[in-house]
Amino acid sequence: MIALLQRLSILPRWVIIFIDFGIIVASTFLGYALRFNFEVYDIGKFNLLHGILTYSLIGVASIIVTKSYAGIVRYTGLEDGVRLLMATAINAGLAVLFNLLFYYIADRNYFPYSVVFISFFVSFLLLFFYRLLVKTIFSYYLSSSKKGYNTLIFGAGQSGLISKQVIDSDNSNKYNVVGFIEDDSNKVGKVLSGTKIYSSKKLSRLLESKDIKQLIISIKDISPARQNEIIDVCLKFGVKVRSVPPVENWVHGELSIKQIREIKIEDLLGRKIIKVDSPEVQSTLGSKIVLVTGAAGSIGSELVRQLTYLRVSKLILIDQAETPLHDLELRLKLKFPYVPLEIQLADVTDFNRLSSIFKNSKPDVVFHAAAYKHVPMMELNPSEAVLCNVCGTKNLADLSVSHGVERFVLISTDKAVNPTSIMGCSKRIAEMYVQAQTSSNKNNAGITSFITTRFGNVLGSNGSVIPRFKKQIDEGGPITVTHPEITRYFMTISEACNLVLEAAAMGYGGEVFVFDMGESVKIIDLAEKMIRLSGLEVGKDIEIKFTGLRDGEKLYEELLNDAENTIPTHHEKIMCAKLEQIEYQEINSNIDFLLKLSKEKSLDQMIALMKFIVPEYSSENKIYKNIEPSQLLSYPNKHSA
Repeated sequence: MIALLQRLSILPRWVIIFIDFGIIVASTFLGYALRFNFEVYDIGKFNLLHGILTYSLIGVASIIVTKSYAGIVRYTGLEDGVRLLMATAINAGLAVLFNLLFYYIADRNYFPYSVVFISFFVSFLLLFFYRLLVKTIFSYYLSSSKKGYNTLIFGAGQSGLISKQVIDSDNSNKYNVVGFIEDDSNKVGKVLSGTKIYSSKKLSRLLESKDIKQLIISIKDISPARQNEIIDVCLKFGVKVRSVPPVENWVHGELSIKQIREIKIEDLLGRKIIKVDSPEVQSTLGSKIVLVTGAAGSIGSELVRQLTYLRVSKLILIDQAETPLHDLELRLKLKFPYVPLEIQLADVTDFNRLSSIFKNSKPDVVFHAAAYKHVPMMELNPSEAVLCNVCGTKNLADLSVSHGVERFVLISTDKAVNPTSIMGCSKRIAEMYVQAQTSSNKNNAGITSFITTRFGNVLGSNGSVIPRFKKQIDEGGPITVTHPEITRYFMTISEACNLVLEAAAMGYGGEVFVFDMGESVKIIDLAEKMIRLSGLEVGKDIEIKFTGLRDGEKLYEELLNDAENTIPTHHEKIMCAKLEQIEYQEINSNIDFLLKLSKEKSLDQMIALMKFIVPEYSSENKIYKNIEPSQLLSYPNKHSA
């Protein structure tokens, strides 16, 4: 029986129409029989055969018009029921009209009205329920014969039920749902769609006793902490974890088996979505001309995407990476055709090029995300770090003042706190220059508000640890970790950019806003979890190799200097750092000299000056470690050393 059902192909439509015709014939006969209490003599007073044939032919015509035969019987759903109801209602309506016309011509009814209404109800019930019966038989036998992986669904709500129905209706998948898991004790012990609901407290026992191979999380608004608990239990037993996307992400409003995807490490590190104070952000940034540097990068492109929803007047996108910038332009024109774009291929260290853009485009707001960020790379190319991160920021800040930009937002990094690397120190100098602009006499009585945002690593950004680990796992390992105790903060790109926009709206000028990054994560724990999520074993399938800290790399990252403190803002995830006031003239003259040294490639003198400008800079690179500010041959403000 099972083998026959599995081999059975979809029936031709003419067969379905023939079966439906037979059911309507039977329903009409039953209508006559019930109307006359099964009295043959009374039934014979009416032309029984002609009545049944006429009503049934009208019924077939109605079925063809409404295409109620078009659905695949084994997958019958609510929409099929609605089409059948329409077909039988049209059938009854046309029969009544035929009867009225016949009465007008022959002065008598062709068939009793009661037969019409009885046939309508009976035919609808039989047509619909025979389809449901076929569906149930297929579902029962095929599900009982599945040889796929035993699967649990976490969540016995609407999403969980739909997930099971999708799984059961797809004969090609390898899932065999053996139960639901629920935190809600009111649902535990009950049966949903023929499947028992178990308590989540018994998850470990179920995974072992039922030989579970996969668990599907199908629950709305599950907290990241709870999701992590479930996944940790599953990984302990070697069970793969998949998840169902939110309803709003279902293709055309329907869930498909292909959308049930494996859990990603980003899902575990991410936190609840932070709701931005949209009215305040909208009033500050909406209808403005906004310029974004580094627009094709991870942070820049997400900022651009979120700015499109604010209905800004125009977006000016600057990047020196040609292909990514071109790709971004194509995506934006396809998804947000209503937002005017200006694409500028430019280097932020080229003052004249930037000056031309500011003069012609007249931006109201600037988001400066362009920067060199890779610590080891900048240790090898320190002059480039200074030119891009310091000179680029200075160029944009100066042009923002001279062209009356309303707001300038610098995207900084936690590596600027107590820096141990060239990159971190260069970003701290950029922060200092932006802070000093608030008190600058050149700032036209403070017409430009300078705001700095500081946060840690973002998940999935270009060149970050997670994409690198994924690639190493795909290649069979080993995963390389610099140190067993190294930790990092993580935040999703979307969350970081939400907070950047919020900080941009709340800032008055001179603030350094620090984001709540949550708890720091041990990179070794991250690597081990990524291996297990891939269905592999640590040490057996994929090795973890320690390579030692790289030049300039910190073991632990900080968000605040020891001498700094913070004050809260109206947003619980954003704090404002209280920093020492920086004099514009001093930092400006020091930066001018620093840029001169970087262009001359006077490396030792450049490092010495960086340590003078940022006294807390303590290099972890043996090449620069022993260079001291006192080694400077000449520089402005030497009397301050």
